Amino acid sequence: MKRYIRMEWIYAIAASILMVVLLFTGGFIGVADNGDFLRIMGSIGLNYYDMSEAYEDRFFRYAHALYAYDAFFRGFYPSTQLIIVAIARFFAQLFNSAVFDIRVLGAIYAILHVTANVILIHVYRVKGWLVSIVLTALLLFVFHDVGYVAYFNSLYGEPVSLIFLLLTMALGLKLTYDEKPTKTLLVMFFIACIFLVCSKTQNAPVGILFAIIFIRLAFVRDYSLSWKRLALSLGAALVVISAAMYILAPKDFKQINLYQTVFFGVLHHSDDVENDLKKLGLPSYLSVLAGTNYFQGDTEIKQNDPRLEEDFYSRISHVDIMLFYLKQPGRFIEMMAYAAEHSMNIRPYYLGNYEKAEGKPPGAVTFKYSGWSEFKRSVIPSKLYFIVLVYVLYYGAALYEWLRARHHRDRIRAELFMLLGLVGCAAYLIPIVGDGLADLSKHLFMFNVVFDMMLVAIVVWLAYKARLALQGYRKHN
Repeated sequence: MKRYIRMEWIYAIAASILMVVLLFTGGFIGVADNGDFLRIMGSIGLNYYDMSEAYEDRFFRYAHALYAYDAFFRGFYPSTQLIIVAIARFFAQLFNSAVFDIRVLGAIYAILHVTANVILIHVYRVKGWLVSIVLTALLLFVFHDVGYVAYFNSLYGEPVSLIFLLLTMALGLKLTYDEKPTKTLLVMFFIACIFLVCSKTQNAPVGILFAIIFIRLAFVRDYSLSWKRLALSLGAALVVISAAMYILAPKDFKQINLYQTVFFGVLHHSDDVENDLKKLGLPSYLSVLAGTNYFQGDTEIKQNDPRLEEDFYSRISHVDIMLFYLKQPGRFIEMMAYAAEHSMNIRPYYLGNYEKAEGKPPGAVTFKYSGWSEFKRSVIPSKLYFIVLVYVLYYGAALYEWLRARHHRDRIRAELFMLLGLVGCAAYLIPIVGDGLADLSKHLFMFNVVFDMMLVAIVVWLAYKARLALQGYRKHN
């Protein structure tokens, strides 16, 4: 029976049904625009469907299914998300040349999401039937939660981060489980990494981490010389692309991030604002901006004031901010603790999920299939100590597997999981150093994805150990 029933098939059917119910039947479910859609729309030739729509209806309160077609490159935001949105735009225009239905984009994301998890379940078949069942159940419960998939019907970059991190891990694990992985598989792993790294500037450092895996794969003894050369070349390319992604980030984004990091981060809860400005090498008159964010309209000094260009934007960098925190680690730990209070929210509850036509209250969110996101928000401690505890348990298991590994590929597999934890660290710390305390629930999305993957990995590992223990018991009895 087990030969003919595969868990990846069961998963694919169940996941497809869930996706259809959540995203494509009944009332429209999406995520309201907080202003971020503009950079994607300007690049890919889309615009708001109703140009006369009131501000309060367009932003934050209501999601939108329909958008107008417009000219390409009215602006440019470098992101691999543009490729996926462009494909969706192409197919949507074939069906309806008058209006872009964002559910076409949602369908593409859904297909990619299911594909990533199918590969993951297929890879773990080698661990046995029990492990496959546990993994399938967890993937359906955790990563199909409406808090995650509602993003699919939106122009946010979060779906790209979620899907391609899952796909990157799935392909990376397949590389370590296959006896003789092909060059095609290696290239697919590289492409998944590129989509992940280049989805947003915040993910740029992730490429440096995954480049390590390419280097490690290049030194597996029984692989061909041409395969090893390809692995090294792709690893080097990933480093270059990651660096370019950060360097080529638009200047205005960097300025926004610097403003947020300093005035809505470092100085937000400062007991001595002027002294902190002095340590940062900034003039004391900027103290009037402490606690303000870049998008406020009532600041004493406007965000585009020429004085800020001379006395702030040109005098401060994220390196300076990192040095500030290194010299005062206590302050950084305080920031980490504050971020932890927002770290278990998969979804931004201030962004509505419904269209206005549904007649729901402004900003209403759906709780359909939200078991994991609600459990995580209400039960799992939003505390720094809990995050540290999970990391200790996770790395303890990963290190245990690394030390007992007999084959080079087995060690690389353990290192891949260790690397996943480092991705989570980067996703947790970068918003603090790179964007202050602004919109933490949304900026910690990538951390949530990694943290959930770590929790799933721990449970699956325990299930595997339980299976081995049960086999040993049966053998001796």
